[in-house]
Amino acid sequence: MSLFRRTLLLAGIGLPAAALLDGASLGSARAASADPRMAARSLGKPDAKLVVQEWFSMTCTHCARFSQVVFPEVKAKLIDTGRIRYVFCDFPLDQVALTAVMVARALPPERYVPFVESLLASQDRWAFSQSNDPQVELAQMAALAGMPHDVFQKTIDDQGLRQAILDEQNVGQATYKIDSTPSFIFGKTLFSGEMEYDTFAKKVTEAGA
Repeated sequence: MSLFRRTLLLAGIGLPAAALLDGASLGSARAASADPRMAARSLGKPDAKLVVQEWFSMTCTHCARFSQVVFPEVKAKLIDTGRIRYVFCDFPLDQVALTAVMVARALPPERYVPFVESLLASQDRWAFSQSNDPQVELAQMAALAGMPHDVFQKTIDDQGLRQAILDEQNVGQATYKIDSTPSFIFGKTLFSGEMEYDTFAKKVTEAGA
């Protein structure tokens, strides 16, 4: 999904794409945030030879397919074996995705990845259904993840968290030239678009891991 679509959707709901952070990096942006909910969410050994970032949106169908079809093999063969550390980077393409990632960020860190995987696996039900309200569906899924409804409501109304996520997204645009999802950073090399496992593993090898 493209940045052009994201810009139109955010503008349409009154959430302007904030100015790019010239010279910023993802690490410095997170370090500058006092909100512990913006700490990196990652899998793998901290001292792995290569860090791979995935920039994704909760409402990106390509991200959902990668999560369900390719990522399990990535985890088993590259993350669990210690070759890479995998960092999840939020790049919401619309209001629904932004609300979803706010909830994910507000959960305890160990519940972030399972919650994200659950949402991506059930996209058709909560994000794209014509008969269901995405916010109602998200509240129900958040409850299953241990978030009371009053905390859910407080979370989705939290303008500080909302802006922190958009700020990180802008770092991705400015520093790494992210303009679509999913996008992957293998060390310092950008690859945009969904890929199969063999291509992913080749990129890891080319990056030196």
